[in-house]
Amino acid sequence: MDLAFSEQDEAFRQEVRDFIAGGMTDALKAKADIDAPFDMDDTMAWHKILYRKGWVAPQWPEAVGGPGLSATRRFILTEELELAGTPPLSPFGLSMVGPAIIQFGTDEQKARFLPKILSGEEVWCQGYSEPEAGSDLASLRCKADDDGDHLIINGQKTWTTYAQYADWIFCLVRTDGTGKKQAGITFLLIDMKTEGVDARPMLTIGGTPAFCDTFFDNVRVPKANIIGEINAGWTVAKALLGHERTLLAMVGTSRRTLRRIKHIAAETMSGGTALIDQPVWRNKIAHLEIELESLKMANLRVLAGADLGRAPGPESSILKLRGTEINQHIYELAMEVMGHDALSWYNDDDVIPASEQGIAPAFCYTRANTIFGGSNEIQKNIIAKWILGLPAK
Repeated sequence: MDLAFSEQDEAFRQEVRDFIAGGMTDALKAKADIDAPFDMDDTMAWHKILYRKGWVAPQWPEAVGGPGLSATRRFILTEELELAGTPPLSPFGLSMVGPAIIQFGTDEQKARFLPKILSGEEVWCQGYSEPEAGSDLASLRCKADDDGDHLIINGQKTWTTYAQYADWIFCLVRTDGTGKKQAGITFLLIDMKTEGVDARPMLTIGGTPAFCDTFFDNVRVPKANIIGEINAGWTVAKALLGHERTLLAMVGTSRRTLRRIKHIAAETMSGGTALIDQPVWRNKIAHLEIELESLKMANLRVLAGADLGRAPGPESSILKLRGTEINQHIYELAMEVMGHDALSWYNDDDVIPASEQGIAPAFCYTRANTIFGGSNEIQKNIIAKWILGLPAK
């Protein structure tokens, strides 16, 4: 099997690199150079730059505004954006609800929502997890009562990332509690400005206000905002999670962090020798590089299937499982290489270089990697049942 990219694809890679170099503003470049955190204004500024280029939704079909890139070029674009440290775009509109609307939405819903997702005019968040309904998502209790042309929503969602900035939220709501729990769920789009919606941010241990608790108190939502059929939201949700899990391989992000580990190891001395020149540390770095290369090949196989019109299936669980594990291991190694300096980011003085100060917060944040998008324990059950043909436990 030939694993080399074609000359045309390598030319596209250079086009992407040239675009990033010329397209990022000085303010964004300054943050990217030291891996400083980007705020929502940075994210949306970069979103609109990519939108003007036509690359903001590389996986969307041309018929709904996508660029019509092959699977290989989508991978190259994503990898180069991650390697350059550009602001990560919010996935909830572009990579989650957008594809769900494309697959299950009506023509009216596509015309109403897709253009504003592409342009960044409307920002989205996700309403899936609830207290007592995280990994076991089908146990959700956020209730939707029938009221003629509307549904009345009452309940709570949690871990709603950046809900405080969102214009819309896509939610799974309980419309029938009498049968099998997966069968009574509906996929619903809710305007965050609707009376009775309340998003309350929470601060994480990594110092980010990414997450919110979101409450619904007698929120009236038109039935026209249902995606798919009423009580058939589980089918939409599974398709959406397949798209989400292909994003969680994070190959470019992990490669960038490994590159930073090598730099730190070259600058850190032990016993008069740089860590990068010591066999123990070189072996640890090489081991992760090999695992990451294997993940990259698996990612390309899934994307190639998507190029043939196949929606991400259970194989996306492999990407989610290994991608998040490898990313966690890489940040664990980064903390280990930094040693006692790893937690100096808590201090006000510049104990460590600015380019290394984001490692500890990222380490804390990535503890959640193996939970969100469906916990890795659940992914193992999916792989056992649908790929290996074993009875899930």
